[in-house]
Amino acid sequence: MRYADQPTTHRQVRVAADPARVWEIVADVEAMTRWSPELERVEWCDGATGPAVGVRYAGHNRHPLNGEWRTVSEITEYEPGRTLTWCVLDVDGRFGKASEGPADRMAAWSFALSPAPEGGTVLRQSVTIGPGRSGLSAFIERTPEREEAIVAYRLDELGKGMEATLAGIKRAAEDTAAR
Repeated sequence: MRYADQPTTHRQVRVAADPARVWEIVADVEAMTRWSPELERVEWCDGATGPAVGVRYAGHNRHPLNGEWRTVSEITEYEPGRTLTWCVLDVDGRFGKASEGPADRMAAWSFALSPAPEGGTVLRQSVTIGPGRSGLSAFIERTPEREEAIVAYRLDELGKGMEATLAGIKRAAEDTAAR
């Protein structure tokens, strides 16, 4: 898979809690810092205090190879109880030309919830890389012959991060549901 193909991956988990409870946690964007291996801090932009289509928030991230950086995410889909989608923008131009909007996004992320047939909730998290430049771009440019391996490595790494995030959401929702 090449970067230009906008590679994607996803993970999902069944949560033994009502979709409304799972949604409360998913919609709390700031809570994701408790479980994400990269996202350390979130700040709402332009006076926003929560998610809605068009709202932006700054994400402060850390990675052992890429160091620390800031991105701005714009919520592109918000359907309470069902879907939260956001695109990640490089507004500071850390990886090349600054991205101004969703068309130049580094990645698009999403949570989707649906009732599980046996009860509870199926929670799915997905990511699509690109089409804009990201931290992968410089690695690929230095060793273009390794592009597919670089992309595969990053997708695997993002998948493991999603597994950690989904496990944290599951624990939080089920702990509350059990009370």
